[in-house]
Amino acid sequence: MQAQTENTAGKRLWIKLAGAAAVAALAVGGYMSMSDTHAAPDVSFTNLKGEQVSLKSLRGKVVMVNFWATSCTTCVAEMPKMVQTYNAYKDKGLDYVAVAMSYDQPNYVVNFAQTRSLPFQVALDTQSKLADAFGDVKLTPTTFVIDKQGNIIKRYVGEPKFAELHALLDKALAAST
Repeated sequence: MQAQTENTAGKRLWIKLAGAAAVAALAVGGYMSMSDTHAAPDVSFTNLKGEQVSLKSLRGKVVMVNFWATSCTTCVAEMPKMVQTYNAYKDKGLDYVAVAMSYDQPNYVVNFAQTRSLPFQVALDTQSKLADAFGDVKLTPTTFVIDKQGNIIKRYVGEPKFAELHALLDKALAAST
């Protein structure tokens, strides 16, 4: 009987230790995912002028990549603020690429970019290759902020809090290459 009690106690101890180890691993993983930067994918965009622009060619600049759609009301509503942000930071080293989702009609995207005089690069992602490369982006708007070394430092799903975004841009642009 005593051996059976010791065996049960030993099993409980192992279960508790395994549980504690799992919790610790999740905590470390969670901390690392929040604090660690990830390299942006090595992709190329074709802008509406037909020019190829690789993300790698923009190294040395802070880059915002915004996935959006003309059918997305939040995207349309945030776009004037994105234009203001770009205009405020472009001379400090910010570049910006607005990537239209694959389901967006190309002629709608071209019309939107022209009628609103979007000052930054606009690209079509007709085959979802760019959205896939950035982690299978499905929700719009989704905006990535990439530092001068080519690391993703922030991902916003939905409209960002612009004061927070501007503080992040100030910090990223002030950082040395």
